[in-house]
Amino acid sequence: MPAIFKTILLLTISNVFMSFAWYAHLKNLSQKPWIIAALISWGVALFEYLFQVPANRLGFTVMSLGQLKVLQEVITLAVFVPFAVFYMQQPIKLDFLWAGFCLMGAVYFMFRN
Repeated sequence: MPAIFKTILLLTISNVFMSFAWYAHLKNLSQKPWIIAALISWGVALFEYLFQVPANRLGFTVMSLGQLKVLQEVITLAVFVPFAVFYMQQPIKLDFLWAGFCLMGAVYFMFRN
């Protein structure tokens, strides 16, 4: 499998963990003290980093740092929207589409040669 596809796969897995680490406590631990939520989120974030660090190392062999960052942001939005809608029960909004269009502009400018 080419390095870019491995990078995308690893970053996608990382972002699933990231979404849960950053936001699931708002739904699941809202009645707990913030320190408990922070410690649990930190534990989940460990798994994020176990995928994110190798992904970035691999991705940096075939992309520039700017390209890698923009790719990360595109993947973040692609993972966050379903997470927000299906897990957090947030209404789907047209703003997600507009944000996606803005990111596509960033992709264009970072990946054009």
